[in-house]
Amino acid sequence: MSEPGSTAPQSKLKSTLFRMVTWLLAAGCFYLVFTRIEASAARDGLTTLEYLSNFFRDADWSMWLALMIPYSLFFFLVDSHATWRAIRWFNTPEIKLTNVLPIRASAYILSLVNEQVGKGAMSLYLLRRYDVPGWKAVSTMVLLGIVEIYQLLIFSAIGVALYFDLVQEAAVSLPLPQIMLSVFVIAFLYFPLHVAYFRGHVFKNSTIRDKPIFHALRQAELKHYVLLLLCKAPNLIGAVVVYSLALSLFSVDVSFGQMLAFLPVIFLAAALPLPFHAGALLLWAVLFPDFPEVGVFSMIMHTFFVVFNAVIGVVFLPLANRELFVDRPV
Repeated sequence: MSEPGSTAPQSKLKSTLFRMVTWLLAAGCFYLVFTRIEASAARDGLTTLEYLSNFFRDADWSMWLALMIPYSLFFFLVDSHATWRAIRWFNTPEIKLTNVLPIRASAYILSLVNEQVGKGAMSLYLLRRYDVPGWKAVSTMVLLGIVEIYQLLIFSAIGVALYFDLVQEAAVSLPLPQIMLSVFVIAFLYFPLHVAYFRGHVFKNSTIRDKPIFHALRQAELKHYVLLLLCKAPNLIGAVVVYSLALSLFSVDVSFGQMLAFLPVIFLAAALPLPFHAGALLLWAVLFPDFPEVGVFSMIMHTFFVVFNAVIGVVFLPLANRELFVDRPV
């Protein structure tokens, strides 16, 4: 039997090992992408630095900004609306969209450090303003996360179905059709069981669903998942359009079909707990083998997106502070 004091050192050791593994994996991803870019540069008789310099020098940066700024604002509004809907359904029905906007915006500032910290800001707000227990607010964030994952899977499945030949053409390093189809089948077979389980229709003696963290999942009906998916869908459709147009500004010939099939999968890889979204970086290079430099392009896209969202958060910060610390509904 372990002593009570041994729990903390063991937890710290596991955390350290996890960070070491994630950084090693990230380093491996960056190395693989670098070797691909280096090989492409060598074929053109250039150094890696010259190759990347040419790629970025030829881009139309003014048009790129004209594309990215409106999309970032659009994403913020759609994201806030979907979050507001979920909070109304599962936490506090009297909340208004105008209450959610400044808190969601300010959470983008915290998300620069850690996405989970950003979600914690929303939980703190619901606790202070509406006396919603933290676990109840977190359960809503969990449900939103599940919807986001299935949104990516659904759109990717649509893209693969419509442009299966493009998926086969990209299967140079990995058996992409088999991998992607397997993931789709498993995910879509699981979802009906997920809804049935948390609604109490199957495995009725199970007590896992009764845990506080699953409050929103117990309350959610199929219509809630569908409506949230529809609320969030404009962001992903917009991302497919924006990334397709942005790549054309960098003289990369990528079709809308390729982006529809691959971008949702890349976004899933970005959710892996690797530094600098290294999983997405590598996947860009794998899915677009003729343009390994798009991995660097994706880093610029992501960096601008999160930084500009943080700027939106700074604009809304005074309102967020007032919502959190000054005004309180009677």
